[in-house]
Amino acid sequence: MKISTRGRYALRMMVDIATHDSSGPVRIKDIAARQQISVKYLEQIVSILTKAGYVTSVRGPQGGYRLARRPENYTVGDILRLTEGDLSPVACVTDEASCPMSEECVTIRLWRELDEAINSVIDKYTLDDLVEWQIGANGDYVI
Repeated sequence: MKISTRGRYALRMMVDIATHDSSGPVRIKDIAARQQISVKYLEQIVSILTKAGYVTSVRGPQGGYRLARRPENYTVGDILRLTEGDLSPVACVTDEASCPMSEECVTIRLWRELDEAINSVIDKYTLDDLVEWQIGANGDYVI
């Protein structure tokens, strides 16, 4: 399993918004500058996050984006599943009917355990944890 840039950048964007929204809505161009990600790519990602209700947009000259909920109410898994889709290592873990061998498959136990391990890690940590790690690491707001 490999997390794409969309998933990684969505996490970085959410951490940036969580870190900087105390002074008002966070503008895409400011996130892009801090995170060194193109504005166009962030616009695509923020569209996904907005449609899902993870962030809200504020219009106007002082506009930008804010988290729709508190940072502790988003898990890393929530954000990655939204942007990446299913994170299962193999399709048969989520849809055993798709594999005619699922009944006698010797490796299914391995794939299920791997799937559980991945989900337990990404669901264990929240956006708030990532913000704390960032601040604790060096006091800077660079992810």
